[in-house]
Amino acid sequence: MTSVLRGSLALLAATAGLISVPARAELSAEELAKLAQNPVGNLISVPFQNNTNFNVGPYNGTQNILNIQPVIPVEINKDWNIITRTIVPVISQPQLSPTTDRTNGIGDTVFSAFLSPANPGHWIWGVGPVVQLPTNTSDELGNKNWGLGPTFVVLHLDHGDPWVYGVLANNIWSLSSSKQGGAYNNGLIQPFVNYNFKGGFYLVSGPILTVDWKADSGQQWTVPLGGGIGKIFHLGRLPVNTTLQAYYNVVHPDNGANWQLRAQVQFMFPK
Repeated sequence: MTSVLRGSLALLAATAGLISVPARAELSAEELAKLAQNPVGNLISVPFQNNTNFNVGPYNGTQNILNIQPVIPVEINKDWNIITRTIVPVISQPQLSPTTDRTNGIGDTVFSAFLSPANPGHWIWGVGPVVQLPTNTSDELGNKNWGLGPTFVVLHLDHGDPWVYGVLANNIWSLSSSKQGGAYNNGLIQPFVNYNFKGGFYLVSGPILTVDWKADSGQQWTVPLGGGIGKIFHLGRLPVNTTLQAYYNVVHPDNGANWQLRAQVQFMFPK
């Protein structure tokens, strides 16, 4: 899997909430933090997630990917919701060969739609399709073949428990191989755990493990370790979730990043 696509999929680590709640003024900062930590949800939100990847490519350059990630829920009936998540990456790619310079533009868009119960218990789940759209503005920033696959998430969230934990996964296969970039088969696994304190402050770890099944042996996996902090703020009555995290890739392809700094600002619109 290319570092561009890994950065684009990291988007699936971006967060929203899944629980029907009272008006936002009645929610405590701790309750808002737990809503933000639920990766699928009946909550309109607009996260802006910035990923800075260090030592990318043969010249150890710095890659920056800003993921714009609107989350829009669709109510089917009183029992079921579909949660749509669209991820549009804005990429600044470092020089990767002697004949290229830094490339800036849009990468491939990733769209997911999770079917999820409208009134879950402590265990929450969602399942559905994930689609990769060839929206890249340059050959260096993506693949021209469409992709499709399954995605699912399961997590534990109890309002009386400070812990929120779970896992999200997907796999995308290319639907053709004749266009620029060729065929691909890419997977993602993101375990996540959060510990919440009063006042909307929390600790978070959400490493995003990615695999390129078509790469050579020893070049397939990226496995990060790390974590960071999060805090709920307010702009007037509008809740804003912010996080700052750092990850070291203990396993990565030869030209993959070894460090990542992830910062996110998420505007939340609870019901």
